[in-house]
Amino acid sequence: MIGIQELGKSYGARALFEHVSLKLVRGSRYGLVGANGSGKTTFLEIVSGDEPASEGTVAIDKGARIGVLRQDRFMRDEDMILEVAMAGDEVVMGALAEQRALVAKGASDPADAARLVELEDRIGAHDGYTLEARASAVLEGLGIPVPSHRQPLATLSGGFKLRVLLAQVLLGGPDVLLLDEPTNHLDILSIRWLEKFLAAYQGCALVISHDQRFLDNVATHILDVDYGGITLYTGNYTTFNRDKAAIRERKEAEIARAEATIAEKKAWVARFGASATKARQAQSRLKQIEKIEVEELEATSRRTPQFLFTPERKSGRDVLEIANASKAYGDKKVLVDVSLMVRRGERVAILGPNGLGKSTLLKIATGNLEADAGTVKWGHETRVGYFAQDHHEALVDPDATPIDVIWNAVPRAETAFVRGALGRVLFSGDDVMKKVGALSGGEAARLVFCRIMVEKPNVLVLDEPTNHLDMESIDALIEALKRFEEEGTLLFVSHDRAFVSALATRILEVTPNGFRDFPGTYEEYLERCGDDHLDADTVVLKAKKDKVANADPTAAKTETALSWEEQKKRANRLKQLPTKRDEVLLAIDTAEARKAAIQAKWCEAGFYEKTPKDEVAKLEDEEKVLGPKIDALLAEWEALEEELAAGTASGT
Repeated sequence: MIGIQELGKSYGARALFEHVSLKLVRGSRYGLVGANGSGKTTFLEIVSGDEPASEGTVAIDKGARIGVLRQDRFMRDEDMILEVAMAGDEVVMGALAEQRALVAKGASDPADAARLVELEDRIGAHDGYTLEARASAVLEGLGIPVPSHRQPLATLSGGFKLRVLLAQVLLGGPDVLLLDEPTNHLDILSIRWLEKFLAAYQGCALVISHDQRFLDNVATHILDVDYGGITLYTGNYTTFNRDKAAIRERKEAEIARAEATIAEKKAWVARFGASATKARQAQSRLKQIEKIEVEELEATSRRTPQFLFTPERKSGRDVLEIANASKAYGDKKVLVDVSLMVRRGERVAILGPNGLGKSTLLKIATGNLEADAGTVKWGHETRVGYFAQDHHEALVDPDATPIDVIWNAVPRAETAFVRGALGRVLFSGDDVMKKVGALSGGEAARLVFCRIMVEKPNVLVLDEPTNHLDMESIDALIEALKRFEEEGTLLFVSHDRAFVSALATRILEVTPNGFRDFPGTYEEYLERCGDDHLDADTVVLKAKKDKVANADPTAAKTETALSWEEQKKRANRLKQLPTKRDEVLLAIDTAEARKAAIQAKWCEAGFYEKTPKDEVAKLEDEEKVLGPKIDALLAEWEALEEELAAGTASGT
């Protein structure tokens, strides 16, 4: 599908990657990962044809349609949302437009009639008459409700406009799909929808993402931009992370062994080389040393910031009290009578679909937006650090430099302190004199965190803090926020499930019917709910069950009457269903426990060194089998539950 030969890209003396040769095939989904600035987006642009390579070639199958999510694509605010999405299928839209023009012309020319037949065949062949329905379904899946579909783009925020662009790309029926950070402006439910869409996608997908859970659920392969090249790994992100670390450890061990051997031989020569009786052995060892090749490991482009949040002093026990807060934008009520109490040491995650007021609540809490009603009261000795979703809210002067930003926060600090603080977040040398307006999203995010660090708050309010950070920065941020809990309090909005899972000690879910407050971790919350109710499929399943449960009993009378034998068979089947369901649930628990046990082995210190390769291979094969087995058991369990619900509703 995509053939890449000896590809390289350089900017002056700086090479992003060199000698890249890959074959990307249909039916595979490639996660493209690497540090910020390593060349991920550049590689995507070269593949799409938007950027020339410095060397090498990219060949894509002739006639293959390419869908690219370009966040700077031109859009007109007056265009209807549904039509913008439908425009992704250029073949169908072109045929429909020409068909309408010929029909409006009303000409009786035989050539026009023949052309209409051709257009009819083309539209039918491309499933064109369902395009509007398909576009509506994709938009709804991405969190844009049906009543909005015929509204102009101007009614949407920037993040939702990008969702329309994503819908446009997906509807184009591309053979090759190139997506750069598609989850950045999606809520959890929309991310789950996109995961399932991509899982069923039959073409070749290349996706840049810093969302670990997303890559684990979507990627069949990982392309790692590092060490001046791009390396292909088979498996999802978790598998890649393990394999890359194991390969690096093996190389380091090989180098250490080679260096130890050289040192040992050199020591022998130094000790006995002057002896006439051992001169021959000394020369032999020197020749052996010359033959030993010690591989030089390239330096990784991965860099990890050192976030550290140290409160100047503790706050009081009661940190934040919001009472009966309400906010509306015109006729749209975003928050209605919201009350919230946060206490010291809590890590509160605010979850829910976009558009229900999560960011609005944080802005009201931090004084960046005035509520229409209600009160906000901060507790004794609270000192708040706020990370806005839009970096421009914090970095208002585009001509300022990073060193200016930190000095403005701590004007009495010495130069060494300011440069040291910036160095912790990877600003060194001339980087500290860059214009803020020229910083990348990741650089701007690290700078905002640096400013928060030197201000030493005891409360952190973070709105989508991981959106522009790479994997290393996200992991470093998680560890720093875990340490912060000892002295401080955390209130945050995030759609990154791995981030929420690692940090939250309390869940505040925003729903159309109000707030759901749960004191516990993300996993405990989902367990208490009975399932991952944030999954769109679960919502559909529940709707089906409700439909069955609420079915009109009289409707059954219209069906053909069952014979006595058939009624008896159905009754016996219904009696057996609870036992069968319990057996399936036990099988699910057993399979999941075995899978968890295997995954735990991968993390054991020295596992790969102590375990024979054939045993490792057996465990890997078993793990691969367990995934589909668990999925099949879950599907069987859902079918049994639906059958039970249907039987109960019918009174059988």
